[in-house]
Amino acid sequence: MRAVRTLAAGALALLPVLLTQPASAWDRQAERGRALARRDCAGCHAVGRTGASPLRQAPPFRSLHERYPVEDLAEALAEGIRTGHPTMPEFRFDPDEAEALIAYLKTLER
Repeated sequence: MRAVRTLAAGALALLPVLLTQPASAWDRQAERGRALARRDCAGCHAVGRTGASPLRQAPPFRSLHERYPVEDLAEALAEGIRTGHPTMPEFRFDPDEAEALIAYLKTLER
C-alpha cells in the first residue's frame, strides 16, 4: 500500500510537467494547416468550426469530410486545386503544406 501511495504521489508531482509539454508534432502540423487555411482559403471558405463562408457557394471546411475523405485531397492540393466554377483560383501547396492542411481538416471532423 505504501508503494502505491508513493507511486501516486510521484505521478501527481509530474502532472504539471506533463501538462506544460510542447504540443505534439501532429498538433503543430494541424496548427500550421490552420494558418495556411486562414491565409489562403478564408477569403471564400469558412475555415473554422463555426460561421458561414464569405462566398456562399464555397463549402465550409468543417463540412468537407461529409462529402469525401479529406485524405483524398492530398494529391489535388499538391498538384493544384482546380474546380468547375470560375471564381475559385488555382491553389498549389507543397507536399508538407498539403499534409498540414489535411491534418487541420481532420481536426474539424471531431
